[in-house]
Amino acid sequence: MDLFKVFICEDESIVREGLRDMIPWEKYGFEFVGDAPDGEMALPMIRKLKPDVLITDITMPFMDGLSLSKTVTKELPDIKIIVISGYSDFEYARKAIEIGVEQYLLKPITKTDMINSLEGVRKKIVEENEQKDYVKLYEQEFKKFERMTHRVFFEKLVEGSLSVEEIYEEADKLHLNLSADGYNFVIFSIRDIDQNAYSGNASGVTEGLLNQFLQYPDYIIFRCNLFSYAVLIKGDEDSLNRMEDKCVNMIREHCEENSASLDWHVAVGDQTRRLSGLSSCYQDANRVFAYRHIFPNQHIFTSEQLKNEQYAPDKIEINKMDAGKFDPMIIRYFVQTGTVNEISTFVDDYLKSVESGVNSILFRYYLLVSIRVNVELALKEAGINQELITDTLPSFDTNVTAEEVRPYMDEALTLAIRMRDAEAQKRGNDIINNAVDYINEHYADEDISLDSVAEEINISTNYLSALFSNKVGLSFVEYITKKRMAKAKILLRNTSKRSGEIANEIGYKDPRYFSFVFKKNQGCTPSQYRNGEMPEQ
Repeated sequence: MDLFKVFICEDESIVREGLRDMIPWEKYGFEFVGDAPDGEMALPMIRKLKPDVLITDITMPFMDGLSLSKTVTKELPDIKIIVISGYSDFEYARKAIEIGVEQYLLKPITKTDMINSLEGVRKKIVEENEQKDYVKLYEQEFKKFERMTHRVFFEKLVEGSLSVEEIYEEADKLHLNLSADGYNFVIFSIRDIDQNAYSGNASGVTEGLLNQFLQYPDYIIFRCNLFSYAVLIKGDEDSLNRMEDKCVNMIREHCEENSASLDWHVAVGDQTRRLSGLSSCYQDANRVFAYRHIFPNQHIFTSEQLKNEQYAPDKIEINKMDAGKFDPMIIRYFVQTGTVNEISTFVDDYLKSVESGVNSILFRYYLLVSIRVNVELALKEAGINQELITDTLPSFDTNVTAEEVRPYMDEALTLAIRMRDAEAQKRGNDIINNAVDYINEHYADEDISLDSVAEEINISTNYLSALFSNKVGLSFVEYITKKRMAKAKILLRNTSKRSGEIANEIGYKDPRYFSFVFKKNQGCTPSQYRNGEMPEQ
């Protein structure tokens, strides 16, 4: 049993020592930590000891009990105060109530009176601590839903469709503080090295990293797509570079622990000093991020780094025309991980790096064959039928001209990525249908979790979380809670079962937490709902 700390302030030594010695503190859940003869001496001791309960006389020299109580409650708002007084004057009691005193006892104080007061105070402390725990648990459970709602706002922000005024208005609704001297974006992705999105270590690493980011108010994270996240970093001129480095190092440290099994990349954009510049800042970071397709073995890219000569398109390693050194995996990797929006940047950099070779008809033909073969291989690995691949991808002949290479590459990659996404969409729908069916059947199991559902349908937790938010429009916890609340309302209205029985029947171990969640979602307690006492809309 947790012991709550008690401090006594009383100028009469006989009364003070009597209170201290007549109560078996531990028996009633308390620990006596100190006493003082007046408020002036008590205050520094209280600041140091931080007791849960203060027992104080009203009339004392130097600083009276009411003055002490008023000062203490400002610094320790959760402290509970029991006032003892030799005066029955209502004015004293009224002032004590205004300050927030819990109990007002008249001298002489009996042992029974004090024990009853202490037990009442202890009960209130326990209830308040439970409420704090419930709020903390509830907020933790709904973190992922908050991430999803943030994503909608940030999608508008980075595409440049919001004015500065609208940015502030929307951010205020989401309780996001975007005020800062400067900003930058860091974009990252973490996938399993075999490119299998449905299992492996990437999920656990990503979730651990996301939870760490949530501890820092100047890192605002949102999902770009199923496998990529962006971190908006805000800070002053002195701290922004330091915070960028810290962000990148956090990602690197999480990933390097599992470097043998993970494919991970990080991109840092160019800083901006204006909210209106966030869209171009994000586009710059996204352009830098696209270089992961050209340098798949490199993990970290920065806008400054790519301005260096070694990263200029005509310096890229694949400009060596020796077919034995030409890396066909670049194309396959892009089809596996790229997006339609990245095709133009990728094709530009890729073709500039082999520009001199494109003038050779032999190399042109080899290049297009390599593109076609590796696009097909990537699509087969994604589970797409060979007949569909053959019917969909464009063809070319041996007389292809240099001018026809780019349009062919654009078309082949666009069609390939659309096929890949369509297959992922179909597979995602099947996954979500299986997940929802399982949840609908087991939502009342007290141990059901995102992890247990993911394990049941054999996919990664992180992938299921992303799919669920995107396709259902609710987070996993939101969906479970909605199902449970709907069932609870039926049971409250149509049965005589007690609240505790209903809590157990719909999956809550703690009946009081069930009542807390019900009130949070429905605006009234379970008993008020049963009695028809609905809140005003």
